[in-house]
Amino acid sequence: MLDTIVAISIGIGLAAACGFRVFVPTLIIGIAARADLLTLADGFQWMGSWLAIATFGTATVLEVGAYYLPWLDNLLDTASTPLAIVAGVIVSAAFIQDMHPVLKWSLAVIAGGGAAGTIKAGLAGLRVGSTLTTGGAANPIVSTFEWVIAIAMSVLAIFLPIIAAVVAIALVAFFVRFAYAFVVRRSKPDSKESPVTSGEA
Repeated sequence: MLDTIVAISIGIGLAAACGFRVFVPTLIIGIAARADLLTLADGFQWMGSWLAIATFGTATVLEVGAYYLPWLDNLLDTASTPLAIVAGVIVSAAFIQDMHPVLKWSLAVIAGGGAAGTIKAGLAGLRVGSTLTTGGAANPIVSTFEWVIAIAMSVLAIFLPIIAAVVAIALVAFFVRFAYAFVVRRSKPDSKESPVTSGEA
């Protein structure tokens, strides 16, 4: 039971990291699996192959670098959100063993895909806000923050998985609350009420 909880926690933590950068967590998974720091579930051992590590490494460099190109970063957010969800599902399922496939993939989709997608969408909203308020000048800072957190979350998920899962849940809660506050604020009428004269009957 404890092993299952730890495996699920690793997956959720890494899925959250996929919300910050899609390929950073997969690269770290490959390296960690190669170093025997992680045990991948049946059918996912390919993630620890040298070919997978080389592919993930190349994709990581391209992804991280592309986010520093003006205006391309916002387009990447739109394109990479579905990729982040898929990556979140895969990395979540990659560590769950001894569980019925239906339950395993349902958990991976809901927890892993949900965490990655929520965080990615929230960060996309923050980047749009940064672009509108600073003309994109602060976007490189946001990009640096994202890949640093992606690395930190991935490492945390490997060595302290329970804590990583708690952090992931907190991040999801933050972005859900952020989105809710944004929708509520946008839904409020901006028109000012005209004063009512006291002499009218």
